[in-house]
Amino acid sequence: MASFNIDSIVQSLSDIRTAWRTSQGRSREPGGRELPSREALARVMDALKCALFPMRLGPTDLRHESENHYVGHTIDSALHTLLEQARLEVRHQHRHNPLDGTEIEARAFAAVSNLAERLPYIRTMLDSDVLAAYQGDPAAQSVDEVLLCYPGVQAMINHRIAHELYLNKLPLLARIIAEMAHAETGIDIHPGASIGKSFFIDHGTGVVIGETTIIGERVRIYQAVTLGAKSFPTDEDGSLQKGLPRHPVVEDDVVIYAGATILGRVTLGKGCVIGGNVWLTQNVPAGCVVTQARSQDTPRSNCPDSII
Repeated sequence: MASFNIDSIVQSLSDIRTAWRTSQGRSREPGGRELPSREALARVMDALKCALFPMRLGPTDLRHESENHYVGHTIDSALHTLLEQARLEVRHQHRHNPLDGTEIEARAFAAVSNLAERLPYIRTMLDSDVLAAYQGDPAAQSVDEVLLCYPGVQAMINHRIAHELYLNKLPLLARIIAEMAHAETGIDIHPGASIGKSFFIDHGTGVVIGETTIIGERVRIYQAVTLGAKSFPTDEDGSLQKGLPRHPVVEDDVVIYAGATILGRVTLGKGCVIGGNVWLTQNVPAGCVVTQARSQDTPRSNCPDSII
């Protein structure tokens, strides 16, 4: 029977990993996994979703009289699993200047504890998102349908949790959680994006929201909308400068229709409407309606000709 040259393959892969670590200035330390686990974080997210909406997303045999017990047990288990992953990220962040175990534990626990304290706030924000979707979509028959079926709501559950982790200096955990939603829904929201209450993404596929985007309250966007960067500043060595504000600011009550692309640190003023497939790289005044082509029924009282 033919056999594979497994030993040679294993040794070659080991040599490649060693070369990679050397090129990145890393040393191999004894112990377990070096980076957080996507599988563990998927379990955490499943548990937190169930705990946030126990009678809708929780187990099918859950009864109202045991709801609080279930929520408490589920959150406790999820947070301890998340704490393990937070330790791995903190250790990885400081791999070049290692922290002692006590400091790693303190930083990881503080971040996860802060998320735990924010869970009631996250539930309140998600309730506003669900209501915005129900009230904004004539096809929605109930808030339960919205929660169970709408990809925009599923993406926002992940985002509101990921955003808290991002703010608590766990950007890798946050990004993994965001990318889980991206893979599942086709909606790509960077965990750094700040999004106000009552946010509704209708349909959702192809939506992209960049890291430094700021979105106000009661904003509605449709599929294939991009809130992206126009350019990427570099330093004197030619390396990208990270973290600079480079994505749009979307004020309250804005509507952005399908396929619109808004690039750069521009502001969409309160209550403005951006039509489908519009390409924008400049500010839009409050209340303005922007369309691809000039239309007789398009209000133009405060919209510059160069925008419409």
